[in-house]
This record gives sequence, structure tokens and C-alpha cells, in this order.
Amino acid sequence: MRSDSLKHQGLRNQLAEELRSKGVSDERVLRAIQKVPRHWFLDSSFEDYAYQDKAFPIASGQTISQPLTVGLQSQWLEATPGMKVLEIGTGSGYQCAVLCEMGLKVHSIERQKELFDSASVLLKSMGYRPTLKFGDGHQGLPTYAPFDRILVTAAALDVPHALLAQLKIGGRLIIPVGGEGEQRMLMLVRQSETEFVRSEHGSFRFVPMLEGKANAQ
Repeated sequence: MRSDSLKHQGLRNQLAEELRSKGVSDERVLRAIQKVPRHWFLDSSFEDYAYQDKAFPIASGQTISQPLTVGLQSQWLEATPGMKVLEIGTGSGYQCAVLCEMGLKVHSIERQKELFDSASVLLKSMGYRPTLKFGDGHQGLPTYAPFDRILVTAAALDVPHALLAQLKIGGRLIIPVGGEGEQRMLMLVRQSETEFVRSEHGSFRFVPMLEGKANAQ
């Protein structure tokens, strides 16, 4: 386990204030960002930059999201402690840790075996107990459905029907939709078995959400 010094904690406090100035106002989200050591989720060569509001590369050609994106997606969930949340794309595990720190019951799925393995070890060592699954995020986790909230951390060309089906009535799904380059952040709130209210929340850049067999390499 790498160290978490007073300097790191001070940098997290500064990051939280920066995110507050950029529109993250949910105090539970900001407290989680102040608590979770982001530098543990990055290669040690990036440690000095971990608390900048930037995305960085991680293993398997993926990225750890910009803290502002993590903060805004977490805020848009409007989730309360104890809610069951499905995360599509565990990645480094950082977003998952933030959700756990917010008191949510997190189920997370990752299709890259290298990332799944490393995130599983790190999150457990930190004392978090999400339910982690290795598989295709397009299929969701029907065994554990329905979910109060679903958060997608990779860009989909369209909203997967399986995820809509696994959302509780009254629940909300946050997902970036679009091709390469910029995507639109969509929120879908389920009103009934067949009705969803859809809204857009700006442009973002995510790695693509790949469909098909999970990658065991």
C-alpha cells in the first residue's frame, strides 16, 4: 500500500474546492473526493499530478476520468446512502471507490481482465466491498437488478436496452453517448415500465464502451 501523506490530503482538499468552483456542489461527493486517495489508482510515475483536474492513462489502453467528470457524474446520480448502484466500467476503481465512500451499495462490471484484477485487489485493500464482476457491460448485471441508479463510465453509441430494463421505476441512468471524439452526457429517468424522461448535460470525452466478449488478456 502506498503512503497517503498530509500533503496528499491537502491536495485533495484543494481539488475538492476546485471542483466546487466548477459546479460540483453535492457535499457528499466532495467529501468522498477529499477522502479517496486518487494517487493510489494511478501509476506511481503520475503521482505528482494525481490531484490535477486531468484524466490520465491507465492499463489496457483505458483512462482514469478527470476528477470533474467523476464529481459531476456522481452528483447527477442524486443517490442517497444505501441505494444500489450499477457502474459500467470499473476501470482503475477510482469512481467505484468514490461511490462506496458515499455509502452506496455498488455493483461494478469491467471487461478488461487486467483492470478487473487490479481494481479488485486495491478496493479490497482499502476496505471497500463493492460487488465486482468481469464481463460485458452492455449486458449489465441482470442477476442483481433492478438498480436504483446506473452509471456508465465509457462512451456508448446508443443506450443499451439491457441497462434500461435493469433500472428501477424512479431510477436514473447516467451515460455518455456518441462516437469517437466528444459525447453527450445523457440522463434517463424511468417513469414507468415503458416511459423514460431524457435530458442532456454537456459534452465529454470517454473511451469507447466495447461490446462483446470480455477481454481476458
